[in-house]
Amino acid sequence: MNKTGLTAAASESWHRDLAKLIDHIRLHSFPEVLQQTLQHLVHFDTLLVATYKHAYKPIVVLGKHPQRLDPVLSRYVNELYILDPLFNALQIGMSGGIYRLKEIAPDSFESTEYFHSCYHEFDLVDEVIIVTPLENDVHFTISLGRKSHLGSITRAERNRLQSIFPVISALIHQFWLAQSAEYLPQEATNNSMEYALQTFGSGVLTPREQEITGLVLQGHSSKAIARMLDISAGTVKVHRKHIHARLNTSTQSELFSMFLGHLNSLS
Repeated sequence: MNKTGLTAAASESWHRDLAKLIDHIRLHSFPEVLQQTLQHLVHFDTLLVATYKHAYKPIVVLGKHPQRLDPVLSRYVNELYILDPLFNALQIGMSGGIYRLKEIAPDSFESTEYFHSCYHEFDLVDEVIIVTPLENDVHFTISLGRKSHLGSITRAERNRLQSIFPVISALIHQFWLAQSAEYLPQEATNNSMEYALQTFGSGVLTPREQEITGLVLQGHSSKAIARMLDISAGTVKVHRKHIHARLNTSTQSELFSMFLGHLNSLS
C-alpha cells in the first residue's frame, strides 16, 4: 500500500488514468474519462455530474442512470432540486470535499414527499458526493449512487477518494476553464425558481410560517427546525398546525402537491 491506500497494481492503474485525464482535460470527453477513473477507485451504480450556482437549475454535465429514470431525473433538474439536500447544503456554504448524502440530509429527509416521490425512485442505499468549488460561485459535483447489492461506501473507498480529491479538484478546475462556455448558456433562464420557497403561501402564510414550510418540505423535523430558528419545538408545532389550517391541508403529501402547483405556476 502507498499513501493513497492503493496496492501496487491499483497505483499503476491510477497513474495511467491520471495521464489519460490530463490528455482530456480541455476536451468535452473529460467527464466520461473521469467516470472511468472513478470506477477503478470506488464501486457505484449511478453517476450524476452537475454544476450548481445560486438558485439556478443544475446543469447536467454527465448522467449515467437506467433509461427508465430519465423522467425522474428530468423532474429533479427542472423542479424538485430546490428540495434536495445537496442543493440546500450548497446554499448555506458547503465547502469542497467528499460527503455522504446521509451526512448532509435533514433529519427527517426520508419521510418527505420529495424523498418518496422522486429520490426513492433511484433505489439507492448510499450516495457519495464529490464537491469542487469553482469560480463565480459555481460548484462542480459528482454524485455516485450505490444500490443495495453494493451497500454503503467502505472506509477504504472513502479514503481513496479523499486522497485523490486535491488532484481531481485541480483537474476539474482546468476542465471548467476550458469548457464552461459550452454549458453556461443553459444558465441563462433564471426563472422564478429562486423565489419558489420564499413565495409559497404568500398572502396566506406569515413570513415565519413560509420559512417553516420551506424547512418542512426539505425534510427538517420540528425539533431540528426549532434548533435552527432558536424557538421551541412546541412553537414550531403550533406554526405547522396554523400552516395546514391556512392552506387547507392536513398532510405533508397535500402540502407537497400544493407546492408543486406553485412551482408550475412560476414556470
